[in-house]
Amino acid sequence: MKKVDKIGQSGPFFKLDKRRRKAVKLLFEDELSDEEIAKAVQRRRSTLDNWKHDELFRAAQQQYNHLVVKKDFESKALRRLVKLLDARSEMVQLQAANSILKLSGMLSDNSTPELDQAKTRKANADARVAEARAKAMEDNGQDMETLLDKMLDTITKEDKKDES
Repeated sequence: MKKVDKIGQSGPFFKLDKRRRKAVKLLFEDELSDEEIAKAVQRRRSTLDNWKHDELFRAAQQQYNHLVVKKDFESKALRRLVKLLDARSEMVQLQAANSILKLSGMLSDNSTPELDQAKTRKANADARVAEARAKAMEDNGQDMETLLDKMLDTITKEDKKDES
């Protein structure tokens, strides 16, 4: 196992003492039983079990997993995704593009281009309604307020149909 590099040595993993950090590493490697890990860190198995239920220890495991995977595999996975953009199958190309966009933070897990467009249309419609309401309030016209409420209901119903 390669050593985690020294960049970003803050967070739950680095708050643990040496024995707990070693236990986290050994658990990640998944080559030893819990009994063997406990012996390796000079503790009882029950102590290791207690550590595994500790919130800080679990957060440290997540951080360590992230650090190791990021360091050892992230760039290789990204290079593979980029190659898949040229695959024969359009479905594979689309999935690779979506994965890259999700990794970059430009696309969420529950997002699609169509849904994003619908959300943009809704936001623009809401902005127009808000401007019209503000103008209506300035004019102090209650009839206009009622009309705007009806418009907003219509827009909302249309957006729900678009999302379906």
